[in-house]
Amino acid sequence: MTEPAIAAIPNFLQISETVATAGQPTEAQIAAIQAAGYRVVINLALPSSTNALPHEQALVEAQGMIYVHIPVLWEAPALADVEQFFSTMQAHAEQPRFVHCAKNMRVSAFMYLYRRLYEGVDEMIARRDLQSIWIPNDRWQAFIAQVVQYYQQH
Repeated sequence: MTEPAIAAIPNFLQISETVATAGQPTEAQIAAIQAAGYRVVINLALPSSTNALPHEQALVEAQGMIYVHIPVLWEAPALADVEQFFSTMQAHAEQPRFVHCAKNMRVSAFMYLYRRLYEGVDEMIARRDLQSIWIPNDRWQAFIAQVVQYYQQH
């Protein structure tokens, strides 16, 4: 489903036929996301994040797509955020999903966890995609380890 218009979104990464991730799209790119076949947009950025669109929900819904906003604090990602993300990904598993935040850093970490814990993707493959966007800092490394440990115990 990769179209040139959405491939131009910062840090765009096609994860599968039905999931893509990226940084913040522009208003024009919201229409391109819909034209590329995506039906659900999941936003993990804060309303105050870099280049955030003040009316993103209305823009997405005007294109006939579902919008889910899970604002994740950069300095304090929480287990509840990941659980809501996993639940949202599962609830819309039959629909093409476009997941973004400000720079695809929050999203790449959440997708790494989702792919590893829910989809059974090989850890090295999931890590390669994560690290194609960024190498998580100490706070995010600790968060990722905390979530993996939590899910392995439950």
